[in-house]
Amino acid sequence: MVKRFLVADVGATKTDLAVYSSDLGPSETLASATKTTAQYATFDSLIAAFLQSTGQDVDSAVFAVAGPVIDGCVTKTSSHLPWTLDRLQLQQVLKLDSLHLINDVEATATAIPHLAPNHLHTLHAGTPEKQGTLAVIAPGTGLGEAFLLWEREGYRTCISEGGHAGFSSSRPIEAELAHYVQETEGYASAESVCSGMGLPTIYKCLKEGGHAEEPARLREQLATAKDHTTVLVQAALSPAPCELIDLTFTVFTSILGSQAGNLALTVVATGGVFLAGGIPPRIFPMLNRELSTFRRTFCNRGVMTEVMERIPVHVVTYPHVGLLGAYWTYQARTSQMFLQGKK
Repeated sequence: MVKRFLVADVGATKTDLAVYSSDLGPSETLASATKTTAQYATFDSLIAAFLQSTGQDVDSAVFAVAGPVIDGCVTKTSSHLPWTLDRLQLQQVLKLDSLHLINDVEATATAIPHLAPNHLHTLHAGTPEKQGTLAVIAPGTGLGEAFLLWEREGYRTCISEGGHAGFSSSRPIEAELAHYVQETEGYASAESVCSGMGLPTIYKCLKEGGHAEEPARLREQLATAKDHTTVLVQAALSPAPCELIDLTFTVFTSILGSQAGNLALTVVATGGVFLAGGIPPRIFPMLNRELSTFRRTFCNRGVMTEVMERIPVHVVTYPHVGLLGAYWTYQARTSQMFLQGKK
């Protein structure tokens, strides 16, 4: 029996949605759209608006959500979302036969083994180990982390909230940043500096610390902008970025390399590290320009340096990797339910 199912990648800034058919592959959608998350008072109203506009009827769904899923719920206090999501309540309101809530980085990680080579941009080729552990670090609005372990005939995704682990550094300018965040926010997490919301924090710390002058034009742009991250990225991509912007992205790249290296060491990611999320694809020129900085902080690990140099690092460039991961999650969980039913 052919079924239509809905998948969504629910982020703090935007929500990507798509309807698939069980008899078609992941490259063919029956309908798709992107919605601005904050424009909807509730998540079910966002879903209802999408389904009504497309005229699609679905009986199942997988929602990849930017936050930890605990007891079938994602609360707005533990995520960057404007509302709390309850799986059972959503399933009832949306009248679905089945509904799965998963973490958005879990969805991204699930998609990694299904990506084609042209969906990746290699920063460091390394020498990957066949069936080695894969690590995913995803700086978007926040910082997500996950990893994949090889089991029998495929990879199993393991979730993590490592982005909320404490941030510290022996490098003087980053130690200063850690102290700055501790003083201003009460807790310095990796996410507070290695994410979309972390970029303005780095910029402010460097500016207030007198490391470089802020140009008047940039100061005026930031004073009127709601999204400081976009302003900073655009300034970095300009033909002649100022010293303060250059330094901001050098520090960010160094931190990203360090955090990716920490995750790679923690899970022994001999199969490779994948940079996902919204930020890495947006800052390709800066990553390429600061590649030596990234590689140094990623690989320089004392007695483990030789091991780190063998680990490949890729940027995920596939634009809807969260939806792809949600699609494969639906397929996997449907197969599991089928096999359990046969037993």
